[in-house]
Amino acid sequence: MILNDLRIDKTWSLFLDRDGVINKKLDNDYVKHWIEFEFIEGVLPKFQILNQCFNRVVVVTNQQGIGKGLYRTEDLELIHKNMQYELAYFKAKVDKVYFSPYLATDNHPTRKPGIGMALQAKKDFPEIEFSKSIIVGDSLSDMAFGRKAGMYTVYIAPSPISSADVDFHFNTLSAFIEALPPAT
Repeated sequence: MILNDLRIDKTWSLFLDRDGVINKKLDNDYVKHWIEFEFIEGVLPKFQILNQCFNRVVVVTNQQGIGKGLYRTEDLELIHKNMQYELAYFKAKVDKVYFSPYLATDNHPTRKPGIGMALQAKKDFPEIEFSKSIIVGDSLSDMAFGRKAGMYTVYIAPSPISSADVDFHFNTLSAFIEALPPAT
């Protein structure tokens, strides 16, 4: 199967993980302040293509650093506000950012691989159909999230992995964007 087989059009929705997909991950740390947030090369100038191809583009991100007390919800909201500002400069946007501040040990339904954030997005944007949605992420919990919700999954990593939860593999979000069929 290739992306063209999906027949993506403006009725589709895109779910994006944040760290490691949109911005660089910090080794053994969390992006706690805007000054630590760095877009992955190539993402900003190509992001508007996502808005042209998909009806909705949302971010779903686990942020257990809040649960650990390393940063506050207000810090995260400022990061996302600035991220949106930078995207707007490139005529792009994220429709909404969903985050789960809970610890992995809490097993909270909003924390991926739970699908709570997907259900929140569906409530906010009733036109979202999970069968016409894609999750792009860099972890197996992102892939399990997508599979549980009934989405197609795109794994972002330097090397492919063998997993029943992975439909497609790309090295970067930019490579995924380049592989999308032209917007119709």
